[in-house]
Amino acid sequence: MDLAAPIQEVKGIGPKTAEILHKAGIFTLRDLVYHLPRDYENFQQAQKISDLKPGNVVVKAKVEDIKIRRMRRNLILVEATLRDKSGAIKTIWFNQPYRAKQFDAGKDYYFSGTMAFSYGHYQISNPSATLAEDYDAKASTAKIQPVYPARGSIKSQDFKKFINAIKNNIALTPDMIPNYEGRADALFDVHFPETLEAAKAGREYLATEELFSLLLAARLNREENQKLRTQAIHGDMDELKTFIAKLPFQLTNAQRRATWEIVQDMEQEIPMNRLLQGDVGSGKTLVAALSCLVAAQSGAQAAIMAPTEVLATQHAESLSKLFGKKLRIALLTGSTKHKPELKKHIKNGEVDLVIGTHALITDDTEFRNLGLAIIDEQHRFGVMQRQKLLAKAHTMPHLLSMTATPIPRSLQLTIFGDLSVSILDELPAGRQPITTKIISPNSTKQMWSAIENELAHKHQVYYICKKIDDKGASELSSVKKEVQKITHQFPNYNVAYLHGKMKSTEKDEIMTLFSNGEIDILVSTTVVEVGVNVPNATVMVIADADQYGLSQLHQLRGRVGRGSDASYCYLINSNSDTPTRRLREIERSQDGFYLAEVDLKLRGPGELYGSLQHGALDLRIATITDTKLAHRADNLVKQFRQEGYNMLEYKELSDAVRKYQRLTTLN
Repeated sequence: MDLAAPIQEVKGIGPKTAEILHKAGIFTLRDLVYHLPRDYENFQQAQKISDLKPGNVVVKAKVEDIKIRRMRRNLILVEATLRDKSGAIKTIWFNQPYRAKQFDAGKDYYFSGTMAFSYGHYQISNPSATLAEDYDAKASTAKIQPVYPARGSIKSQDFKKFINAIKNNIALTPDMIPNYEGRADALFDVHFPETLEAAKAGREYLATEELFSLLLAARLNREENQKLRTQAIHGDMDELKTFIAKLPFQLTNAQRRATWEIVQDMEQEIPMNRLLQGDVGSGKTLVAALSCLVAAQSGAQAAIMAPTEVLATQHAESLSKLFGKKLRIALLTGSTKHKPELKKHIKNGEVDLVIGTHALITDDTEFRNLGLAIIDEQHRFGVMQRQKLLAKAHTMPHLLSMTATPIPRSLQLTIFGDLSVSILDELPAGRQPITTKIISPNSTKQMWSAIENELAHKHQVYYICKKIDDKGASELSSVKKEVQKITHQFPNYNVAYLHGKMKSTEKDEIMTLFSNGEIDILVSTTVVEVGVNVPNATVMVIADADQYGLSQLHQLRGRVGRGSDASYCYLINSNSDTPTRRLREIERSQDGFYLAEVDLKLRGPGELYGSLQHGALDLRIATITDTKLAHRADNLVKQFRQEGYNMLEYKELSDAVRKYQRLTTLN
C-alpha cells in the first residue's frame, strides 16, 4: 500500500470530506491508518440495566420518551429513557441534536457511555449508539468495535467505513524499520482486533515505532553536533567571581551549578546545546546574563531572543541595571527607533549583548562575532526561527535555550536526548510561598473581599478565563463576560482585558500599562502564562481551574508572588463543589517539578510537552513515560546505527525522523 497516496483515493471520501480531513491534518493514507481508535466497545459484555454501577457501562435497550431541549448559550440537550426487561435509566447527549431522530421505536440498540449520579438521579452521558441487529449479525467476526475520535462533522462511524474500505491494503503495509517486522499485523490488530489484548499489543508495536523515530533523531542530532566546531569562549573566571560576590543577593546553589555547567560547555570547540529549565521565579535570566558576561570577556557577542517586545524590553532594562557599563547592551525590537544605526553598531561589534524579538533574525541584522545565542521561552519559537538566529554567526554559536515549564526528569532523556540539561530547582531567598485556595463557584464572597483588600493596598490582580467570548455551547467563563462583571464589582478600579486574538501592539500596550501599575485588574486568557515580571501583582484568580493541567496552573500561579508581599492564588471550580485531584495537588504543593510529574501521570505527555521538542513532538500513540517501550526503541536505534543502514534508502522513516531533527543532515 502506498501510504503517501492522497485520501481522495479511499472510497467514500469526496472533495468536501477531504477538505474536512485536511483541516484535521489527515492528508494521506498514512495519516488515515494512523488515526487510531481512542477506545473499543465490546457489546458482548452488555449488562442488564438493573445491574449497572457507576462508571463505564454497556447496555442493550430500547429508546423511549426522547426529547430535545434548547438551553442558554446555544446548549442543546437530547434526553431519553433507555429500557430493557430489567428496568430503565435516563440518558443525555450534549449538542448532538441528530440523536433526537436517530432511533426507531421498538428496536434495540447497544449504548456505551459513562454512568454517574447527576441532577438528582443516575444517568448515562453522551453514550455511543449502535443498532443491535447490525452488530449481532456480524458479531462472530467483529466482537470488538473500535471507537474513533471525531474530526469536525466526521464521526467515528465514518472513520470505520473509511478504514474498512482499505482493510485489504492495511494487511499489506510494509515495515518502516529494518529488522522490526510486524507493522501490518499491528495496524490490523489495532483497527480490527479479535481481542483487547491484540489491540494493546498492536498499539505497543506502533508506539515503539514512533519512539524509534524520536530517539533516532535525537541520536543523529548528537552525532551531527559532535562534528561541528565553533569558537571556544574563555572568560575571566576571577572577574566573574568578583562580579557575583558584589551582587546585592546570593546566587542559589542551583544557579551556581548551572552557570558553571554553561561556562564549561562554552570553553569547548564543540558548540554548546544546553537547555536551562527552571521553575517560575528560579532565576534563569540571571544565569543567562552571567553567560553573556563570560562571552563578552572573550570578545564574543551574545544575543537573547524573547517572544514578546514587553519581555525583551524588561530583560534589557533589568540587565542594563545589573551590568552598568560592564556590558554594552542594545534592545532591538519592531518598535526600536534608529534601527539602521543600531544595526550598524551591532555589525561593527560595538554591542556586546543584543536583546530582542524576531527583529534579531531579519535579513539585515548582522553580527560581527556572535558566539552565544540564547532563546528565552524556546518553545514559543519555531524551528526555522531558531535556525535563523544561529545562522547569524560565522560558525555555529553556542546555544542556550530556556524554558519555565518544569519538565519531569522521567521525560528529559527521551525528549531531550540531544541536549544537555541544567535544572534550577531552588527559589532565591526571600520568595514567599503563594497561598493557594480552591473556591466553589457558589462561594466566592470571601474571595472578592480578599481581592478588595489587596486592591486597597495598591496591589494588582490577574483574572484568567478559558475563553475569549461566549460563542459556542460551553458554560466556561469568558474574558468579555467576566470583564463586565468585574468592572461592576470594582467600579473604582481600572479593569482591562487581554487575549490572544488582539494585535501584538495592543497586547504589548496592555502589558506595559499593567507592568507600570496603571491597570489594577487584568482579565485575560492564558497569554499571560509566561513573560513579564510584575512584582506588584499579588492575586491570581483562575476561573474554571479544573479545566487546566497542573503544569499550566502552576505557570499561571507563578505570575504572582514575585515581590516581597504575600500573594494569593484562587482556583475556581467550574461546576462542582468537589475539587479534582489536580486542584488538590496544586493547593498543597509549590514544587513545579513534582506537579509536572503528577500532571504527566494524570494527562499524558502529548498535550503538555509537545511544544517543547525542537519541532512538534506530535506523539500520537506513544506514552514516553513507558520505560519498557522507550528501552526497546533505544535498542532498535543502536542496532540501526551499528549495522550502518543508510537513512536515505528509507524515505518514510527519513520523513518521520526529519520532523524531530534540529539539523537538516540525514545519513
